[in-house]
Amino acid sequence: MPTLLITAYAKAPQNTSMYENYKYAGIVLEIHKETHIIINAEFAFLTQLAQEFFKRMVIGYDFSKEIQPLIEKIAKDFLAPSQQAVIVALKTAHQRYQDNLEEGT
Repeated sequence: MPTLLITAYAKAPQNTSMYENYKYAGIVLEIHKETHIIINAEFAFLTQLAQEFFKRMVIGYDFSKEIQPLIEKIAKDFLAPSQQAVIVALKTAHQRYQDNLEEGT
């Protein structure tokens, strides 16, 4: 397959619907193996709008590069109680991807 799927989780913020429904915030990314570009993404949000907004933020990002610019974009434009959970899960997924790249060399 030309793509791989990577997942990561972070604890959902307490006193939010996400916490009441899921307890954890899960992220799923489909990444093209050769270009390292995120081609699809999903996060455990309760609303379709939040899902679509998150997808637009991350699709097209080169996941082999430093994650900080994407984190800054999320911190600036994704103003929700789950923001920190999104960032933690994304950092975990990125580290897992980087480890996979290193193992492949």
